Amino acid sequence: MSKSQDPIENIVQHIQNKSVIKQQTYKHLLEAFGQIKEQASSLVSQINERTQNVDKDVTVVMEEISSTEFHVKVAGDLLVFLLHTNIVTFDNEHAIVNSRQIEEDANRRYFGQIMVYNFMSDSVKYNRLNDPGYLVARLLINYENHFFVEGEGQLNFLFKNISDHQITPLDLDVIIKLSITEAAQSDLITPPFQDIKYISLNQKMEKDHHLGAGEKIGFKMSYQDENPTY
Repeated sequence: MSKSQDPIENIVQHIQNKSVIKQQTYKHLLEAFGQIKEQASSLVSQINERTQNVDKDVTVVMEEISSTEFHVKVAGDLLVFLLHTNIVTFDNEHAIVNSRQIEEDANRRYFGQIMVYNFMSDSVKYNRLNDPGYLVARLLINYENHFFVEGEGQLNFLFKNISDHQITPLDLDVIIKLSITEAAQSDLITPPFQDIKYISLNQKMEKDHHLGAGEKIGFKMSYQDENPTY
């Protein structure tokens, strides 16, 4: 039996080929995340220059948490940028999998992803561990450095298809600005009166900062956020 007919050799080649694709994807992802951090830092500086006469307690700051996470605080909103270290794909029912680009090259279906979550800044300040964060956008990049975005508002349709070009600083700038805009434009809605009418002493003692806290509106994603990880 020749190597081309050897099932074990075919398996080995398949694993090797997929590993190369995933490594290339991850390199592009790291590069994009680094650019996002640089551009977010520049954007924060620009915003601060234009808001010098605003209330000094209204702050816009950036904080690097780790090599895969940084935060941008814009007044009462905290945007958490996360690089996911696994390369993912979608189930066969997802529109992207059935796109022209992936039909032409199945290796294009593997993506690295960068997530942008919106938390209330007070959730972190007061350590309210049960407060939710909302996914504003996720940027997905493949081994060719082509991309698409799933997200809220304009992010839901501007980049909904895999790009025909490699991701550019201009693309990243638009994604960052729209993510911050979506977070800033969503308001807190207070819970119904009946939902917080009764509390336990334990709630009062342990979660007094959380009582009556609102929840963000406008964050129902237009896709199913369930992806297998490889």
